[in-house]
Amino acid sequence: MSRIAKNPVALPKGVEVSIAAGQISVKGPLGAVARPTDPNVGVEKDGEKIVFKALGNSNHANAMSGTMRALVAGMVAGVTKGFEKRLGLVGVGYRAQAQGDKLSLSLGFSHPVVHQMPKGVKVATPTQTEIVISGVDKQLVGQVAAEVRARRPPEPYKGKGVRYRDEAIVLKETKKK
Repeated sequence: MSRIAKNPVALPKGVEVSIAAGQISVKGPLGAVARPTDPNVGVEKDGEKIVFKALGNSNHANAMSGTMRALVAGMVAGVTKGFEKRLGLVGVGYRAQAQGDKLSLSLGFSHPVVHQMPKGVKVATPTQTEIVISGVDKQLVGQVAAEVRARRPPEPYKGKGVRYRDEAIVLKETKKK
């Protein structure tokens, strides 16, 4: 059995878990998240913790038991603390403005780029060059951040573009005469 799956997921106060046919739902103070379970993994609620067991002796069942444990631990963390990704804009005239569930980006094109946020994801712009994307679903927050970054990825010569806050851009040397 996976060594990660041997550790049960502890449930903090205020978090409810329901395990139905092929689906696990986690509800907490920040929201609710649901995910389908793998048929090769047994999921049981044992008091204030969730236990995972590989059904069968295959490598796939062993691997999926650890994966399910990690996914459910992320769901519990999401409904209690939440997840956020921070992006920064580098470049003259590059600006961002949050308008409800839309993010308006001025990225040097002839028109503003508007990115619609999916349900469950919030966006904020503390400054004109900083974007904070937050939500309870770790995968969805990361996907939205990647889509916003893909609108103008950092270019390799000056580093202009949309980048993650802690991202290090390796700059190329310019052409010499």
